[in-house]
Amino acid sequence: MSKNSKLAQARSRRKMRVRRSLRGGCRHRLTVHTTGKHVYAQLIDDVLGTTVAFANSCEVAPGQEPRLGATVQAATEIGKRIAERALTAGIKSMLFDRGGKLYHGRVAAVAQAARESGLVF
Repeated sequence: MSKNSKLAQARSRRKMRVRRSLRGGCRHRLTVHTTGKHVYAQLIDDVLGTTVAFANSCEVAPGQEPRLGATVQAATEIGKRIAERALTAGIKSMLFDRGGKLYHGRVAAVAQAARESGLVF
């Protein structure tokens, strides 16, 4: 078995473990996805199966450069944006889904910025 296959299996196991702990909740879910180039965050209503709000590093914010990239600074900005959009939609409490990624670096930066901006999870 190759190293990449083992890493993919480990991430899949973590993802299922996180989803199992989130199952049954009727609250909204904040998911974070990171790639080598960008950071994405979505606020999902699992009951209706719809995306309530989203933010990513591809967006062009007024007064900023078009692409923030996949840095911790960009992740912090994404956390602030998703919190602002969630509060605008009237959602303050939610569950945090890290999607099998470790709670470190960019994933942690999104969560901390969202908490500091007023979200509860």
